[in-house]
Amino acid sequence: MEALGIIAGSGRLPFVGAEEARAQGRRVIAVAIQEETDPGLAHAVDAIHWVRVGQLGALVRALREEQVTDAILLGKVEITRLFSRARPDLLAAKVLLKARDLRGDSLLEAIVDALASEGIRILETPPFLGPLLVQAGRLTGREPTAREQRDIGLGREIARQIAALRIGQTVVLKHGTVLAVESVEGSDAAIRRGGELGRGGVVVVKVSRPDQDLRFDLPTVGVQTLSALRDASATALALDAGRTLMLDRDQFVAGADTLGLAVVAD
Repeated sequence: MEALGIIAGSGRLPFVGAEEARAQGRRVIAVAIQEETDPGLAHAVDAIHWVRVGQLGALVRALREEQVTDAILLGKVEITRLFSRARPDLLAAKVLLKARDLRGDSLLEAIVDALASEGIRILETPPFLGPLLVQAGRLTGREPTAREQRDIGLGREIARQIAALRIGQTVVLKHGTVLAVESVEGSDAAIRRGGELGRGGVVVVKVSRPDQDLRFDLPTVGVQTLSALRDASATALALDAGRTLMLDRDQFVAGADTLGLAVVAD
């Protein structure tokens, strides 16, 4: 049976990927990160190994032990932890030295290169996450108003520019004014910050990078995003069709309708 490794961070994506991979007849081996990965993942895979943030050598040894040569990266690891509690081993230290900078995708690219040099190939994620991809169109009962649509258009333009610069992928606007731009704090915190500054009634736009590497997590929304949108009193959310993942779709859409939120993908 062909094996697939899942290098798992936090959230639901490792579970979804594991289920899909097993449905494809693969044996699934997870390498989970302590204090990040949900311990319940152990029940969704055939074997699991635990490592600490920064222990890249231990990760490689675990995959080799299981004779895994193909793997995917799923789930979130807080980038801020790399500057606080992480104690990199020798291989991770080499990655940090070779990385162009310490931004998220730059580190991931350096990690992927390091794993390839150790005989582990990182695959693109959509074949294991296809059911979660958002399709083009209106997802909720309400369409954006003319004012919201203007903010969406401006927001897409600005968000794609900051995404291309690898700053973030989410912007919050109101009446043509940019209130918040996602940075290292993550999209949910940026949404809440924008809502506070705009005193509600804000529009949120989340996009993928123009050169999005499909080996890394695509932009993702779920019930946690919905909670941030509620806290921000947002009225509209715009996503990139075919390049955004939506977790718990039925629950998300129902919750958005309850809030009177217009959600569209283009």
